[in-house]
Amino acid sequence: MALEMRVARADEWDVWYGQLELAFGGVPESPEDRELYKSLTDIDRSLGVWDGDACVGSAGTFTFRLSVPGGAIVPAAGVTAVGVSPTHRRRGILTSLMRRQLDDIRAGGEPLAVLTASDPAIYGRFGYGTATYALSLEVDTTRVRLSVPPGTDAVRLRLVDPQEALADCERVYAALAPTRPGMLARQPGWEALPVLDAPSGRGGASELKCVVAEREDGEVVGYARYRVKPDWDQSGSDGKVEVSDLDALDPAACAALWRYLFSIDLTWTVRARRPVDDPVLHLVSDIRRSRPRMRDALHVRLVDLAAALEARTYGAPLDVVMAVADAFCPWNEGRWRLVVDAKGVARCTRTEEPADLELSVRELGSAYLGGITLASLAAAGLVRESRPGALTEASRAFAGDVAPWLPHGF
Repeated sequence: MALEMRVARADEWDVWYGQLELAFGGVPESPEDRELYKSLTDIDRSLGVWDGDACVGSAGTFTFRLSVPGGAIVPAAGVTAVGVSPTHRRRGILTSLMRRQLDDIRAGGEPLAVLTASDPAIYGRFGYGTATYALSLEVDTTRVRLSVPPGTDAVRLRLVDPQEALADCERVYAALAPTRPGMLARQPGWEALPVLDAPSGRGGASELKCVVAEREDGEVVGYARYRVKPDWDQSGSDGKVEVSDLDALDPAACAALWRYLFSIDLTWTVRARRPVDDPVLHLVSDIRRSRPRMRDALHVRLVDLAAALEARTYGAPLDVVMAVADAFCPWNEGRWRLVVDAKGVARCTRTEEPADLELSVRELGSAYLGGITLASLAAAGLVRESRPGALTEASRAFAGDVAPWLPHGF
């Protein structure tokens, strides 16, 4: 029987999602997770490959808004639920899903597609470049101390129910999103994801807890969500604090929240996933005993190259011609002139002028949010300079002031 690719129907969601669970090992997600993701799924953007009545491949798209350098919030397609049944691997199903999905994204006018990869080696051939990293910390609080800035002692901390504090926390998050590229301006319904607290997902830790930081007038200016995982050995308690979120609007609130997490009774380790330039790196007394470890996070694909490059701003004036390779989305292939004025505003147009730089759309995706420099990509042989000085000029213009950061997956 021939395979059929089509958009799933609403009454097929359980079958469609079950296929995804099978592709990721066959362990069912909790009822709470399934209910939330069912409510967030845009069924009209949910592709399935069907072999008779069986769904054997899937790819979904969320409608997102992504923060980019300069503070603009740009439409972006959030690629999700990508999987192929183990019985149907190596038949070109994944490539067909990626082809259809990117065509649909282009037709819908979204200049960017973004994803988090279960296996980062998969998506480069479809033009996705690693654009953000996440830093995992495991801090030994018996040996690591914090140095806090003036005003920290004036911050009031209050332990609250995560659901009851959700509106205040979302206001803090919304204020921060434009200041750091890579953050998602949360659409309605997505505020439930950070406070999802299925018992089966706690891994032996406590229920989700939330502490808020307040100014003297009671305004919430920061929050941390965390779990405590009790543990004991022959020497006594060996508990761990597992931080899921920490956002703050000023240094004092940030430091007060970290100090609180470092000092919870019967715990001696704090685990957290943070931006690679997080302020806590400058507050700890010993970075080595904080055990930093970096891994990839958000992968970015320019779907409409000109629109994407014009949507962000740049850190320096620029006039450069780029020869861009993009075999999977050939409408992006060719030479493009990117001109940036003194205010960082860009204009990108096709040109027949000689190229100053040669690169693929994957490298542009990596550099797009400002956290990975074109110079570092060139050092790996992935960007080639034809006009002397062009690489330095472009790398400086693309680079951002803060590291891009994806706070949560999708």
